[in-house]
Amino acid sequence: MTRMKVKSFMLLSTVYCLLFTLSSCGYTLQGRDTLPFTSVKIGRIENKTFEPKLEDKFQKALADELIRNGIMISNSAKHIINGTIDDLKLSPLAEKEGVASEYQVIIKAKFFLTSPDGKVKELRNTGVFIVSFPGSGNIESLVAAKEQATETAMRNLASEIRAGIVYGM
Repeated sequence: MTRMKVKSFMLLSTVYCLLFTLSSCGYTLQGRDTLPFTSVKIGRIENKTFEPKLEDKFQKALADELIRNGIMISNSAKHIINGTIDDLKLSPLAEKEGVASEYQVIIKAKFFLTSPDGKVKELRNTGVFIVSFPGSGNIESLVAAKEQATETAMRNLASEIRAGIVYGM
C-alpha cells in the first residue's frame, strides 16, 4: 500500500472507532433538527432574593443561551419556562490575615417547563450554582467582581436549563 492509502485507512479507522465509541456510550450529537421544539416563551421569573434586577439578568442570559442553540423566544410559543431564583449568598472562601481574600456567589433556583398540554416538568440541574472570585482590593473592585461572578452564575444556570430542555425531553 502506498503511504497515502495507509494514512487514509488510519484516518477512516480512527473516525469509525470514535463514532462507534460515542454512539455506544449514549452520546448523541444535537442539532436544530433534533430539538424538542423550536420556540419557547419565557414566562414569570420570580426573584426571591434581595439582589435587585437578578431576574432581568437571568432572562437575558437565558434568551441568549436558547437563541444561540436554535430555540427562538416568542410570546406566542406553546412551551413556557417559569421559575424562581430563591437565594443568592456571598460567602468568603479564603482568608489572609483575617481578611477575606476569595469569595463565592451561591445561587439557588428552580425552573419548570410547561408543555402545550399543560404538563409541568422541573428542569434538571437547576439547584445550586457556585462561582468564586478573588476578593482583594478596594470595595469598588469587590463589588465589580461580585457582579461579574453573578452574571457568570446566571449564564451557567441558563446553560443548564438549555441542557435540560435539549437532553431531558
